[in-house]
Amino acid sequence: MLDIKITRTTAPKAKPQDESKLGFGKIFSDHMFLMDYTEGEGWHDARIVPYGPWEMDPATTVFHYAQEIFEGMKAYRTAEGKIQLFRPDCNANRYNDSADRLGMPPIPPEDFVQAVKAIVDVDRDWVPHSDGASLYIRPFCIATDVGLGVHAAKHYRFAIICSPSGAYYAEGLDPVRIYVEDEYIRAAPGLTGFTKCGGNYAASIKAGELAEERGFSQVLWLDGVEKKYVEEVGSMNIMFKIDGKIYTAACTGTVLPGVTRRSIIELLKDWGYEVIEGKLAIADVMKAADEGKLEEVFGTGTAAVVSPVKELDWEGKVAHISGGKIGELTQKLYDTLTGIQWGKLPDTKGWIVPVEEQ
Repeated sequence: MLDIKITRTTAPKAKPQDESKLGFGKIFSDHMFLMDYTEGEGWHDARIVPYGPWEMDPATTVFHYAQEIFEGMKAYRTAEGKIQLFRPDCNANRYNDSADRLGMPPIPPEDFVQAVKAIVDVDRDWVPHSDGASLYIRPFCIATDVGLGVHAAKHYRFAIICSPSGAYYAEGLDPVRIYVEDEYIRAAPGLTGFTKCGGNYAASIKAGELAEERGFSQVLWLDGVEKKYVEEVGSMNIMFKIDGKIYTAACTGTVLPGVTRRSIIELLKDWGYEVIEGKLAIADVMKAADEGKLEEVFGTGTAAVVSPVKELDWEGKVAHISGGKIGELTQKLYDTLTGIQWGKLPDTKGWIVPVEEQ
């Protein structure tokens, strides 16, 4: 168990008055969690301090060799004013999988969850009150050695910052247009596709910008070897309902094992759907659309929960889905998962972790 020292700010920031204009990742709460690692000593100096910049040497290795990882999760305020987290243990375990692949030290899952709960408790007044809004939580870790040379660092800093964020869909669930990218790739076997490291996202920016210029919301990535099997969309996993069955890419090293993805698969199986995790060729998706069997397509992720897709564009061919409207199953998944997260529906799965006031 961490011994967390808390230093509260003497100059609290004004909290946003209009929660409908929060946006995403633009405003940050009063405090941050910090903890340092030294080889031979392990993790030490767990602390919560006022949010602010910290000084780093220009030769700090994270700037040059990108040894860094992060997580994304949320805290929710229920109608009764209670604060709760959604499956933080899953984020803790995924964080350690990322750390292992990047040659970084793990954090015991119970310490990770304790740190998240502690910072959320200190900044609990920053958890939004309005429906659909939440406190986005960003745990991350960077290498802090000073000096050049490609090898694992001996010093690291783990931090958690929090950002009150508005409802992802201010106007309700809005189906999006997706461009299927078949030139650039996001991941390949043996690389870091299953981790949450910044390099994966940096490598995706160019294709994302090109898609936006053409009027698309996101990029659907294909596999890095044959460029024919669907993998994931932008910052989300993706699922296809074809002829009553649900298809999604397997998490076999090139796809991020999303916490929302995992939760949705559990719900679908509870509801009697057959969920097939494996290779699905984009050509077969388009063929299913031509035959009228592509019933629903939706992305899954922490930020949006589910994101309905109304159009897929691949090699000049266009698949129109659900008549441009949100599908019945997509809506049910969104309502169920958000219902559990905000405490409107009973948590029969043990997914909710309350943040008690200390």
